[in-house]
Amino acid sequence: MTIQTTRRSYSIKEAAALTGLPATTLRYYEQVGVIAHVSRGASSGHRVYDEDDLDQLMSVSCLSATGMSLDDMRTYMANARLGAEAAVEQQQLLEQQQRHLTLEAERLVLRQRYVDLKIAYWQAVLDGDTDRSEQIAGRARELADELRAVTHHP
Repeated sequence: MTIQTTRRSYSIKEAAALTGLPATTLRYYEQVGVIAHVSRGASSGHRVYDEDDLDQLMSVSCLSATGMSLDDMRTYMANARLGAEAAVEQQQLLEQQQRHLTLEAERLVLRQRYVDLKIAYWQAVLDGDTDRSEQIAGRARELADELRAVTHHP
């Protein structure tokens, strides 16, 4: 007795719903080479996604969520098809993204501190505390300079 399994296929609408990516993004990722070409239905010519395509799209979706650039996603996905022989480059690519995210997190902390200072400044203004508002304004200017410096230096 043999067991036959049929592979499930998905329309672009279904693939979009399952991956959380809009259909336009699915088409775009294929067009610019982030994902491999998707097979087409014999009679309709419409994209037909299989489980492997969905796995590929889920990987791309996760990479995109990290803020990875389109070029880096394209490189990552091409390397993924090479397997172990591309492991070093994959690791380097992800380490680069990790450094980018660390810098982004540091910038976010500075932005939060700046907003906190501005809130405190306006509270001091509301309280009529001129000395405190001037002190906070000075700290906010210093922090603004720091923010500009880290924002313009990747």
